[in-house]
This record gives sequence, C-alpha cells and structure tokens, in this order.
Amino acid sequence: MTIVIFGLTISSAWGNGHATLWRGLCRALHRRGHHVRFFEKDVPYYAGHRDLPQPEGCALTLYPEWSAVAADAARAADQADAVVVTSYCPDGRDASALSLASKAAVKVFYDLDTPVTLAQLARGESVPYLPEEGLGGFDLVLSFTGGRALDCLRDTLGARRVAPLYGSVDPDRHHPVPADTAHRSDLSYLGTYAADRQQVLESLFIAPARARGDLRFALAGSMYPDDFPWTRNIFYVRHMPPGDHPAFFCSSGLTLNVTRKPMAEMGYCPSGRLFEAAACGTPILSDRWPGIEEFFEPGRDILIADDTRDALDALDLSPGERGRIAASARERTLSCHTAAIRASELETLLEGGA
Repeated sequence: MTIVIFGLTISSAWGNGHATLWRGLCRALHRRGHHVRFFEKDVPYYAGHRDLPQPEGCALTLYPEWSAVAADAARAADQADAVVVTSYCPDGRDASALSLASKAAVKVFYDLDTPVTLAQLARGESVPYLPEEGLGGFDLVLSFTGGRALDCLRDTLGARRVAPLYGSVDPDRHHPVPADTAHRSDLSYLGTYAADRQQVLESLFIAPARARGDLRFALAGSMYPDDFPWTRNIFYVRHMPPGDHPAFFCSSGLTLNVTRKPMAEMGYCPSGRLFEAAACGTPILSDRWPGIEEFFEPGRDILIADDTRDALDALDLSPGERGRIAASARERTLSCHTAAIRASELETLLEGGA
C-alpha cells in the first residue's frame, strides 16, 4: 500500500510522544513492503530540536505553510491507498478536508491524544485539529486509547468505524545496553512536563526523593518550570534524545511512568515509554489507571503505586525481585507490543478487517 500521513512530527522527538511512535511504525510498514509519505509542518520549536531529519521507512515532506504544499498533498492523497490525519496536526482541518475530498481508498483519522481531545470538547472548547463537522466522514477512526474512549468517539464525534491502535516499541532501537554512569539512578523518570501530571509526580517521585536522601533520582524531559520542587538528589537532563533512552533506562534501578490526568481517568492508555523501558529490561513503577492489566500484569510484569509509601516499598525490593519483574515485562512487550505487531494490526484495519 501507499500510505500518506499528515501528522504533528516525525523529525523531532522534543516535547512530544508522536515522533518515536511514527518512527517505529513507519520502519515496520516499510519492512512489510508499504510506501509511506509523511507531511510535517516545519515549525521553529521542532526545527531547533530536529534529531531525525531523514527518518527511515518514509519519505518526509517538511513544509512552511499549508498553501505551499496543498497541491502536492492533494496529488499524493489522490494516489494513496490510505490517507491518515492525526491529532495535533498543525493544519488538521485543512488536511482533513483535503483527505476527505481525495480519491484515497481509505480515509483515516488517528487520534493519539483521545482523552485530551474529549476533555476539551466536554469543556466546550474548540479542538483545532478536528474537522468542525466531526469525524463521521472518515472510513476509519483510530485511537491511541481504548476502552470507553472508543464509544465516546462514536457518540461525541460521529465516528462510524473505530478501533484502537496502541503505542508500541521498536526493539531494534530499544533493548538492553550497558549502563551509563552519568545517568545512574535508583529511580528515574522520563517525560515532558505537564501540569496535570505534577500531583502524581510529587507523590511518586519527589516525595520519595525527599525521604531517601541516600538514593539518586534522575529526571529527563523538557519544559520544566523554574519553580519545580527540585531536591539535592534529583539530577536533571533537559532533553534526552531518543537514541539515549536505552542507556537512560538501563542505568536505572527502577523507572517511573506517570500518566496525564485525562488519560489516566479514561484508562486503556499505555504510554510508549512503558514499552520502551520494558524492552530495555528496566523494571517499571507506574501510577494506576483502568485497563493497565490488559498490557502488563501488576505484580508480575509491572509495579503499581498509589502513593508515596508504595513507591518507597518498590525502591526497597531486592535487585533479584526487580530483575524478575523486568524480565517478565520485556517478554510480554516483545510478544505483544512491538512496532511490527502494530504495523500488522494497522494493515489489517486498512484492509477492512477487525
């Protein structure tokens, strides 16, 4: 198939979770014989942190303004077997209108941020990347979030055919590597700052750091404010390029996953970071959300924390116990959550299968 994507970004992983997912998925689709073209608006904040200007597995078109690329995009969509518009695409409405008017065999909207989309709509806010008339014109609506989010996409936005396409990991890029002493930690956290994650981060990361001054904590991610409550034993990396993620995870005795509030409330929303850490063989401590057991079995594949005490108990587990949990999660990830598996699922969905 020829697949055309209008997305947020694939060239820069700075401050977003879209790029890493698309990199793995495009590589996997290419290996299955498909041809992918990705249209990305060339915005300054990604241009300044462009860590993959020539992504493998797709042809990338960077454009300055929609008017400059509209004609080329229309030709590409007309010749495509499938055209995909994603959430947070800067020209989402124009791209949707073009896609729906095209001769593409299958027209798809992929919401990688479904709980955020639905929360904005519930507050009566406009969602600029959605068509004003909703999603009823698309042949297929994919969601990064499963569970009741799928019903909401039907009921709220008129989606006719809905299916989950969850996050994944590329095991060629994320696998066990030697630890890096510069990033050594007893507990690590990798994630962009988000106000709606802060309360859980305080409970599961900052409070344990205060309580355990003898341990080393590492935090990596962009957009953290000056008034963030740092402690002396929290070591900060402002930006962690994707190529450095495996060494960061593998230098951690334990790594933390914190889910954004709208996603945690909706459930069935596994972050790509979960699969990355698991593929690297790092034991994971996560906040709790509905449906997590569909992806990892608590106590067997992953540790769950509801409060600071749970986080401290996880830090007190023996290396052997944490190693057992990490090995189980890695096995589960490689058998269920790789980019190759998601590419196969996407292929089936585009061909009209369940």
